[in-house]
Amino acid sequence: MADHHASPLLEQLSRSQIFADYQKAFGQATGMPLSLRPVEAWQPVHQGSPHENPFCTLMAKTSRSCAACLDVQEKIAENPGSGARTVMCFAGLNDTAIPLRFGHELVGFLQTGQVFLGQPTQEKFAKTAKQLLDWGLKVDLTKAEDAWFHSRVLTPEQYQATVRLLGIFAQHLAIVGNQILVQQQHAEPPVITRAKEFIAAHQDEALSLGAVAKSVNTSTFYFCKLFKKATGLNFTDYVSRVRIEKAKNLLLNPNTRISEVAYEVGFQSLTHFNRVFRKVVGQSPTEFRERLPAN
Repeated sequence: MADHHASPLLEQLSRSQIFADYQKAFGQATGMPLSLRPVEAWQPVHQGSPHENPFCTLMAKTSRSCAACLDVQEKIAENPGSGARTVMCFAGLNDTAIPLRFGHELVGFLQTGQVFLGQPTQEKFAKTAKQLLDWGLKVDLTKAEDAWFHSRVLTPEQYQATVRLLGIFAQHLAIVGNQILVQQQHAEPPVITRAKEFIAAHQDEALSLGAVAKSVNTSTFYFCKLFKKATGLNFTDYVSRVRIEKAKNLLLNPNTRISEVAYEVGFQSLTHFNRVFRKVVGQSPTEFRERLPAN
């Protein structure tokens, strides 16, 4: 998963349902871990994954071999192009990273691997064991050998097909990321959210633009411009719509007179209420009530 060096957008994607669903399905289908990692990762990216390679889990416990794993992560992420990059670690296991871009900006990688692309042999393990001993690691070689031989094995063709799938998913994630960016760009300013809450709480009173602006500590002029930009409506139209929505609910009660509804939602005259209701709803309050399904 993305760590604390990740961008806010990558954090959002790593917590998204689409990534969680894909990560789970990918692990079940391939037996391999899948991580969404930032450009610079300072810890083993697959740590804690249910599909983490048992040998890699063992290696992460010793600082020297963990440093070797982080070295692979660094190599896999340097000078990224548009395609996947695969790097083999000292133990012969392969990891692959697919760049995740939004426009021209590189925000992170989809990373998988910890697999052999050929059958592990005693001869190959002997080289791995020698490297561990050369580093002076106090490792239980019997455990290490057992974990090493339990690593996932794929043919190069199978692995390439899996990497192509991840490439397609990276494109899909980029689309989702762009949607998040667009939503953030159009996100409502906190001042407007507070103003809407104030209007909802006081919509049955005589509301002025100045009073609402004051409630959110802004000037009337600034608030007027900001409100229109954020909602697409001027202040008076917005308040009218809030009142009409409340009125529509009150009109559901056939025992409430239309004049009572008008005053209860904040209109000072029945004529004004009827005119605004027709403008917003497309019919008069009486017509609206008549068209409601009978209880």
